[in-house]
Amino acid sequence: MKKIVRNKTLLLLLSIFILVGFIGCGTGEDNKKETTTQKDTDAVSSASVVDDKDSFTKAAGKNGTWIIILTDDLEFTEDIVVEGNFTHNNEPARKIAMYDQDENRNKTKSYKLQAPTLTVRSENTRLQGGTFVGDVYVEAKGFALVDGKIDGNLYFMNEEIQESFRLDEGASVTGETKVKKKDE
Repeated sequence: MKKIVRNKTLLLLLSIFILVGFIGCGTGEDNKKETTTQKDTDAVSSASVVDDKDSFTKAAGKNGTWIIILTDDLEFTEDIVVEGNFTHNNEPARKIAMYDQDENRNKTKSYKLQAPTLTVRSENTRLQGGTFVGDVYVEAKGFALVDGKIDGNLYFMNEEIQESFRLDEGASVTGETKVKKKDE
């Protein structure tokens, strides 16, 4: 009987030592990995490099990308609409880059985008580095023309949107620039 009690006591002590050993080996840190689902567009890392009309149209749409990079001249017979909410550096942004650049970010070539009209519905959209041939209708704040040209008219939906427009040095509009809704 004494042997059974002694064996049970030894087994209990051994179990306690093993348990203490496992507890002592823990780091005290919570190793649970958090899983998150990204609901917003990761516009910072997404860009569309386009050389055809279908790719451009998709990139300019609501589910497109914040930056559209042309690698060739494009000519549309139908109107173009740039729409959707995108961000870059945590700010609303949209960019149509109509140029090539070298590793030092010097412009090496400009491209031409042509359509009857370009309607801009994305906030802080900028046309940069090339020429848009046609009329541009701006329906969102913060439109900018940077180192480029609009060979046509530039119309704004209202005065507030026109006042938010930025024409950088070296950029130009050949036609008139005024408030005019698209249907007028």
